[in-house]
Amino acid sequence: MKLFRCACGQIIFFESKVCTNCSRRLAFLPETGVLSALDPTETEGAFKALHPSANGALYRLCQNELEHGVCSWGVAASDEDRLCFSCRLNETIPNLSKPDAMKAWGQLEVAKRRMLYTLLDLGLPVESHLMKPEGGLRFAFMESGKNKKVFTGQANGLITINLDEAKDPERERIRQEMGEAYRTLVGHFRHEIGHFYWDQLIQNTPRLEPFHKLFGDETFAYQQALDRHYKEGPPADWPANFVSAYATLHPWEDWAETWAHYLHMIDTLDTARSYGLVVAQQPIDGPPEPSISIPHTDFGKFDSLIISFLPLTLALNSLDRSMGHPDSYPFVLSDPALEKLRFVHDVVSEVRAPANAPADAPRQNDAQPSPALN
Repeated sequence: MKLFRCACGQIIFFESKVCTNCSRRLAFLPETGVLSALDPTETEGAFKALHPSANGALYRLCQNELEHGVCSWGVAASDEDRLCFSCRLNETIPNLSKPDAMKAWGQLEVAKRRMLYTLLDLGLPVESHLMKPEGGLRFAFMESGKNKKVFTGQANGLITINLDEAKDPERERIRQEMGEAYRTLVGHFRHEIGHFYWDQLIQNTPRLEPFHKLFGDETFAYQQALDRHYKEGPPADWPANFVSAYATLHPWEDWAETWAHYLHMIDTLDTARSYGLVVAQQPIDGPPEPSISIPHTDFGKFDSLIISFLPLTLALNSLDRSMGHPDSYPFVLSDPALEKLRFVHDVVSEVRAPANAPADAPRQNDAQPSPALN
C-alpha cells in the first residue's frame, strides 16, 4: 500500500478520512488510484480534488460515508450514483439495527477496499454484476442465525463473508479450532477473489492446461475432497508442495490460497517500497549479503519480487517476535509453491489492463439498486 501526502504536505494513509494537520477531508479516487485532499466548493456537497493527478475534478463523498461513516472513497460529481465504486459492489449489507453490526461492516469495508486497491493497481479487470450480470463481482456480508448458517465463499461472482469474521474474538476462536497459523479479514477477501479470478481467467481458457500441471484436476469432486480434508487433515508433508495446509484440500483451494499469497506479497512490497525500506541479511558466517532496496525492486519480474519478499518477511517476523507477537507471515515457500506463485504472476501480467483503469470504474448513469440488508 502506497503512502500518500495531503495538499499541506502531511503524510496520509489509505484509510485516512481527515488530515491530522490541516483538517481537510480526504477521499480515495479510484479513477486515478490516489488519496486526495478535498476543498469545498460553492456547490453543496461537491469538493475539488487537490491531488495533481485529479486535474481539479469535482467529487462527492460516498453516501455510505455520509449516512454511516463506513467509506473513505470519493464519487465523481458527474456520477449519478450516490455510492462509490467499492460500495456499489455490495449486494447485501449487515442489518444495522443489530448491536455491533456497524462496527463489523466498517471493518469488512476496510479489508474489501484494501483488496480492491491492489486489484486496480495491478490493472486487473473488476467487472460488477451490473456490467456482467452472469458472473460479475458482488459482495454479501451476512450473519448466521438460528435457522441458517452463513458460509464464507464465492459462487458465480458473489463473494459472501460471514459477519463473525469481522469480530476479532470469534475469528481467533475459529483460527485456533481450525489449527490455522493465519486468519485475517483481508486474507479472506484475497482468498475469495482468487476463486472469482479462477472463473474469469483460468476456466475455459488456454491457461487451464498449465493450471492442471501445477495445481491438479479441479474436476475432482469438491465435497468429497472437503469431507476428506476435515476428517483426515492435510498430508504431513504439505509444506513441501503447498503455500498452506488448506491449499491441500482441492486444486481450487490451492489456486485461491496461492492467489491470496501473491496479493499479500504485492501489498507488502508496495508498502515497504513506500517507506524506502532496505533489507540487509547478515549471515552468522561469511561476509554480509548485498542489501536489498525495495524501491529498486522490479515489480514486473517475479524473480525480483521473490528476492525482495523473502528477506523482508524474515525481518518482519523477527520484529514481531521482538514485540512478543506471533509471526505476521507464518509460511515457508517451497520450490513447488514458488512455481505456482510464478504462474499467478504470469497470469496477472498477461491480463492486466492499463494501470488504474478498472473495467467498471464509476461513471455517469452507472446506477445500481441499494444493497439489501442481512
